[in-house]
Amino acid sequence: MMNIHFNNFIKALKNVERIIFHSMFGGPPKELALVGINERTCEPIKKISIKDIAGDGIVLAVPKFRRTVEKRWNRKYGSPEYIWKMLVPKTNIKVCSECGHHHENGRLCGNCYKKVEIETNEIKERIQEKLANTAIDKDVVVLYEGEKVPDQPNEFWKGKRIIEMKKERPQWFSKNLLQKSTQQPSTSTAVKPTDLA
Repeated sequence: MMNIHFNNFIKALKNVERIIFHSMFGGPPKELALVGINERTCEPIKKISIKDIAGDGIVLAVPKFRRTVEKRWNRKYGSPEYIWKMLVPKTNIKVCSECGHHHENGRLCGNCYKKVEIETNEIKERIQEKLANTAIDKDVVVLYEGEKVPDQPNEFWKGKRIIEMKKERPQWFSKNLLQKSTQQPSTSTAVKPTDLA
């Protein structure tokens, strides 16, 4: 950087010298004309590496030092001098009406979900045993012990596969998953209006 400023200073001095000689003598003195001045000095070509061009700019995003535990905890939990992020107690905890375990409001009960997960895995294993590695491109009907095939026309059963489980159906597992098991299907066709006013 210093070298560039020095070269610019020398060029400016040469320009001033040329202007003075042209105005006073009408050109450079004859004794000075015998010596040729080459403005371009031949400097040896210096090898340039990428580090000289970019410096540390390539690795700016990489952390050079590990953060201390204190700094990590300040960022995570805060501190009175920095940003105070207090641990806020949860107030949206409720008791499950089915099993009595606690869970967050708006989320599934973990205990109830575990039962459903175990049952689903058993059904998957039975499907794997019966269908082996063939593609499941048709609907699968799961029947538990003591259940019969519902009375449906032959077109309904066409292309469906029946999987039989060797145990009783759990109480929470509805036969018709689109309809609650405690609710009897309605036979009336009249629809009562609600919340019209």
